Amino acid sequence: MLLTVIFMLKKRKAGLFLLGGIGYGLLEILWRGKTHWSMLLTGGACFLALFKLFEKAEKIPLRIKCVTGGAVITGFEFISGCVFNRLLKLNVWDYSKNHFNFKGQVCAFYSCLWTLLCLPVSFICKKMRRC
Repeated sequence: MLLTVIFMLKKRKAGLFLLGGIGYGLLEILWRGKTHWSMLLTGGACFLALFKLFEKAEKIPLRIKCVTGGAVITGFEFISGCVFNRLLKLNVWDYSKNHFNFKGQVCAFYSCLWTLLCLPVSFICKKMRRC
């Protein structure tokens, strides 16, 4: 019984990760016409983290969830950028020409978009928790 519960939890996490990776990749294709395999990993990690965050913060106001979620995604984006762009030199993106960027890996414009993206993500997570 315990092994079944552990297996189901791992399966659920894998599904959330996959959903986030595919969703992020599709958004990027719609936004800039292409994506990179590293973004599928980043998107999966982001969605899994947001799902857990929104699950624990269910009673927190939506605007606070969105701002917090935007910060989480920006954090993941910065870490991913440092690994994939700077360390591995894959040059997946470069925000150095955008206003209010930090080391070319994150910028205020995309952080605001991530915050807005957390609106539908919050509702998706809520619906998924009820299933």
